[in-house]
Amino acid sequence: MSVDLAGFLGVVLVAYAVPGPDFLVVVRSATEDPTKGRAAALGAQTGLCVHMLAAAAGLSLIAARSAVVYDVIRLLGAAYLVHLGVRAVRAARRNMREIRARTTQAGGVDGRAFPRTPAPEEPAPARWRSGFTQGFLTNVLNPKAALFFLSILPQFVHGGGSTARQIFFLGTIDILFGVAYWFALVVAAARLRSFLVRPKVRQRWELTTGWLFIGIGIGVAASS
Repeated sequence: MSVDLAGFLGVVLVAYAVPGPDFLVVVRSATEDPTKGRAAALGAQTGLCVHMLAAAAGLSLIAARSAVVYDVIRLLGAAYLVHLGVRAVRAARRNMREIRARTTQAGGVDGRAFPRTPAPEEPAPARWRSGFTQGFLTNVLNPKAALFFLSILPQFVHGGGSTARQIFFLGTIDILFGVAYWFALVVAAARLRSFLVRPKVRQRWELTTGWLFIGIGIGVAASS
């Protein structure tokens, strides 16, 4: 099988290094729980598997050439990103109200809030499902991921062999590289958890990531 592997790996490295929706989902999930972050990473790469299979079957070509199909996928992806953003912003505002309420309860002692009773922790399977679903939907509803397999990846495929086999080969390398990259990112992002334990810091983080999701979603919807 003759493929330009070195050139392809360089393009893949640049593609992963540039932050996008997948990056934000994985980082945000990892700061909540490393398990959720790894699940989001696996979900994103599973979405890439769908794009790879669609490219090999020719479905991506249909989506790219049909303005209606492309726009439907793009708008669904944008709507999901906005949905994630709205959830994060609402969570941030809810935390803000709780902080103000506890500060008020603290009275005139020193203006500090009483210690907060920890909320019951979400079961591990539920965290895993939530992270995987967010990663998967964010990726599979991203038409740019499909276009990568349709427009960029074929540039490294040579006509001497089976096109579908080469797409599977390069796509598998892309997916495995991404798993390693995302898992390393989860380890780095998980270090922020101790910093985000403080309620006000967590509230600002939720608010910032929420508006980033909304901004990216609007940008996706406005793009053509």
